[in-house]
Amino acid sequence: MRLIDTPLPGLALLEPTVFHDERGSFCESYQQSTFDAVIGRTVTFVQDNQVSSVEGVLRGLHEQQAPRAQGKLVRAVQGEVFDVAVDLRESSPTFLQWAGVTLSAANRRQLWIPEGFAHGYLVLSAGAEVLYKTTDTWCPALERTIAWNDPRIGIRWPLAREPILSEKDRLALPFDPR
Repeated sequence: MRLIDTPLPGLALLEPTVFHDERGSFCESYQQSTFDAVIGRTVTFVQDNQVSSVEGVLRGLHEQQAPRAQGKLVRAVQGEVFDVAVDLRESSPTFLQWAGVTLSAANRRQLWIPEGFAHGYLVLSAGAEVLYKTTDTWCPALERTIAWNDPRIGIRWPLAREPILSEKDRLALPFDPR
């Protein structure tokens, strides 16, 4: 597994080693000790989620706050998404900065999003299946949804048209540090 640096401390893009032969391909998508060594700390995942979406769906920006903050390991197993993480750690030198990467079934890359970041993604292909592991279970009382188009954050989404949003995402407000 290869670590690809991102501009935000703690946020890590991971690229697995893929072996090809006449039968097809093989890659180890997750191995605890390798993952921990690459990101430099021990992480325990407690939940896996799988999401199906059609082209143009934008999910996010979502964060679960302390004391139940979630780290996420995200990958697309079908299709392609533009995946975004926003640093919400107020003491961070990159507070309110964002990074976006393309995750796809073809590139097999995964994005490690540590606790203290908001997360969202836009589906770029006809459809996508996204899998992600979390370090804590979902706690609705601690979930925060931030407007995907918050001008203070300024994410440059690769939009071809207005995104398809859930009601929760459509009603989300700009970032408020409370």
